[in-house]
Amino acid sequence: MATDFSRVSPAKQQAALWMGTLAFTVSFAVWTIFSIIGLKIKEQLGLNDTEFGLLVAMPILTGSLIRIFLGVWTEQFGGRIVFFGVMLAGAISAWLLTTATTYTGFLFAALCVGIVGGSFTVVITYVSKWFPKEKQGTALGIVGAGNIGAAATKMLAPLVMVAYGWEGVAKIWAVALAVMAVVFLFTTQDEPDLVERKAQGVKAVPFMEQMQPLKELRVWRFSLYYFFVFGAFVALALWLPRYLVGAYGLDLKTAGLIAAAYSIPASLFRIVGGWASDKYGARKVMYWTFIGSVICTFLLAYPATTYVVQGVRGPIEFTFAITLLPFTLLVFTLGFFMSLGKAAVYKHIPVYYPNNVGSVAGVVGMIGGLGGFILPIVFGALNDLIGVWTSCFMLLFALVAIALTWMHFAIRRMDEARHPELRRDTDLPEVMADAPRS
Repeated sequence: MATDFSRVSPAKQQAALWMGTLAFTVSFAVWTIFSIIGLKIKEQLGLNDTEFGLLVAMPILTGSLIRIFLGVWTEQFGGRIVFFGVMLAGAISAWLLTTATTYTGFLFAALCVGIVGGSFTVVITYVSKWFPKEKQGTALGIVGAGNIGAAATKMLAPLVMVAYGWEGVAKIWAVALAVMAVVFLFTTQDEPDLVERKAQGVKAVPFMEQMQPLKELRVWRFSLYYFFVFGAFVALALWLPRYLVGAYGLDLKTAGLIAAAYSIPASLFRIVGGWASDKYGARKVMYWTFIGSVICTFLLAYPATTYVVQGVRGPIEFTFAITLLPFTLLVFTLGFFMSLGKAAVYKHIPVYYPNNVGSVAGVVGMIGGLGGFILPIVFGALNDLIGVWTSCFMLLFALVAIALTWMHFAIRRMDEARHPELRRDTDLPEVMADAPRS
């Protein structure tokens, strides 16, 4: 059902955008809480890196798997009420986390906290309904900047933990999320198409019909992109404190602050990614993202190495290693490129699939979120098996190289099938209706 945006109240539109962004920020802060309190739990239980990786990844698993269902429910029942329910469930779970005493108990509690991670699909679907296509990239980029909640947790949680322990962090974050849920409910309105649908007595699209677009290969290509730009972002947001403590010998507070230097640009510059996707096209932004990320991950993947060269006067020995400052700058740059890509991927969805935003956004978000679950576990396993700190970046280099290659050849296939006069100007399907789906 097409929405007449000329009749949409600007005040309600802005409330949906900014309250949705704020609510998602608080939700994301709770979702990544184990990146900090997990280190204390690791010390308390004597966990190895693989066990620690599994613990911090459990919330990401739940938040990923639930996204596809939340996306469909948002289309059917409306984002406002679904988002409220998700935040309330997450707040209760975060509070009850403090009752866990065993590793198994913490794993189960982490799974429950992960419910709040599904909020991204809800808020993206909800906010996209308030804006026309030409403004959706910017709007969704602003919403996605709520990823900065991860940085807030890294900067504030260590300070709270010193005063009140990790249990205090969990309880304070839980209360903040519950309050945010109530504020969001009473300051926003149902999306315009839901209001029109209810007024006309039109039934919601059935679940199976919502799932039809998932048969297309393009949806899964977008999912791979998001596996890297979002999944790897979440994985690094969780893993960097551990990496910095282990690889550079930093204390937890300093490691958290430097990790925030990665999370902040990877969140805030998502707004730039949305704007650039509207202005220059999402495809161009994806090329910038993947090429920049290939360069960054290649440099970050290079392990500290000592070389011995047979010189004229005997052996010459020198060492190549990335020190803390260059590492921080490279991670900052990687976060910037990832932020552009996160916005660009979601710019595609409401344009390609205007009537199935919830289901497509759900599956893309699910795959991306699974990256945040799988990658920290693999990072820990690579540390235990290989014993090289930079092995996590080696894996990310391979992942982004595959995504860039697939995207390039898929675009070439579409260009070859398109009318010659369209080749220079097209980007999204409003001007390429005759292009084959790939």
